Amino acid sequence: MHPTERDSAPSRVVVLSTIALVFSGACAPADEVATGVTAAIADEAPELPAWSEQIEIREGWLRQRHDMILPLMRKHDLQMWIVVNEEFHDDPLTEYVAPPRPYTGGRDIFVFVDTGAGDAGLRKVAITGFSEDNLKGFFESPDEPRPATQVLPELYETYRPRRIGLGIGGRRGVMHSLTHFSYAFLSETMGPEATERFVGADDLIEEYLDTRIPEELPYYRTLVHVTEEIARRALSNEVITPGVTTIGEVREWLYDALWERRVGTWFQPDLRLQRRRMENDTSRGFLAVAPEAWVIERGDVLHLDFGVSGMGFDTDWQKKAYVLREGESGAPAGLRAAMANTNALQDALTGVARPGLAAGEVYEAAMAKMEERGIKAQIYSHPLGNHGHGVGASIDFRSASRGDEGRLAKLLRPSSYMSIELNTLTPVAEWDGQEVYIMMEDPAYLTDNGYVFFRPRQESFYLVE
Repeated sequence: MHPTERDSAPSRVVVLSTIALVFSGACAPADEVATGVTAAIADEAPELPAWSEQIEIREGWLRQRHDMILPLMRKHDLQMWIVVNEEFHDDPLTEYVAPPRPYTGGRDIFVFVDTGAGDAGLRKVAITGFSEDNLKGFFESPDEPRPATQVLPELYETYRPRRIGLGIGGRRGVMHSLTHFSYAFLSETMGPEATERFVGADDLIEEYLDTRIPEELPYYRTLVHVTEEIARRALSNEVITPGVTTIGEVREWLYDALWERRVGTWFQPDLRLQRRRMENDTSRGFLAVAPEAWVIERGDVLHLDFGVSGMGFDTDWQKKAYVLREGESGAPAGLRAAMANTNALQDALTGVARPGLAAGEVYEAAMAKMEERGIKAQIYSHPLGNHGHGVGASIDFRSASRGDEGRLAKLLRPSSYMSIELNTLTPVAEWDGQEVYIMMEDPAYLTDNGYVFFRPRQESFYLVE
């Protein structure tokens, strides 16, 4: 998602996950063939597991993640870490520190304590409103739960932690998600001495969420594949009839496609539109989202910003389509050259990135390559994974322009996921020199040799006949 935003009516098209749609691979010359009603998806994304199986898989990941907690607490000098979940106001951390199931106990509290007993020194206590069988595999969780007003003071007095980490710091919501009411409850329950030891757990939270385990990767790849499949269909004649279909109707179709695919989304799907001799409408320095009433016409360049949610992950995906004019078999050469500029920007960023490099170093190196080639470019890539706008190092022009040394110095973590989000602005001869934005966004994971896309990137326009 863009980090600053947001009679054959296609909204009535029934979405079938088994439908056969054709298109060549993402790196193939899609300009040679239109992705029309008769064309199809050659490698349809596999189905995600049923919900019960997803829970079982994610609980397996959780066991590995719990092994990370004690070393991270010691690294960040926390002797106790407390996550509080409120009924009707879930903490965004809960499903990543506890089994990913609903919690409706009023206030459910998950406590991690470094007992100091070597590598096996992590004590995990769940203080819940109701007994939950699955919690017993991860936490101390009695059949008859005791109230937090008893358990929390006992834990504090037993271990007397110097620093108690809470969700009260950091820039992002997942880092400062503890409510004022729950903070007051913890303070009153644990006493003034413990309250003086409350600190933000944001550094621990960031590293915990930005550290990926190998078992997650194939499922995330499937989720990205689902994103690609839906996006390609949305930007095709299955959904779009030039001169008839509106921006809003494409968006409605996307919602129905999400429902049929048994996935959600974490932001409203957005479409942008560029047209010859139409001035680009911008918002905060970026191409603005198109009004829903706009009708898609021949010759338009369409841009889709779209992501799906499933299995505790979010994806983020931006792609371009061109609506063919009468007699055209592909996008004009100037538009193809504009896309090639964005591909060059992707190459510059993904090729220079390495684990352990500072985000600012990667940004400067990639932009230097663009300056050498005379390409007008912007980079605003962000962490991805459990959340669409994740926590971790961002490779972002805004940090550079503000001179935000703290964010520029953040290091890229091995195997972490990144939304490679960026754009170039190129004059197009066939559009009388009018500048055209080619904005792209692709999930990628970091290897010793740079970022690798989960799915092949777009190198030619999706075509609408």
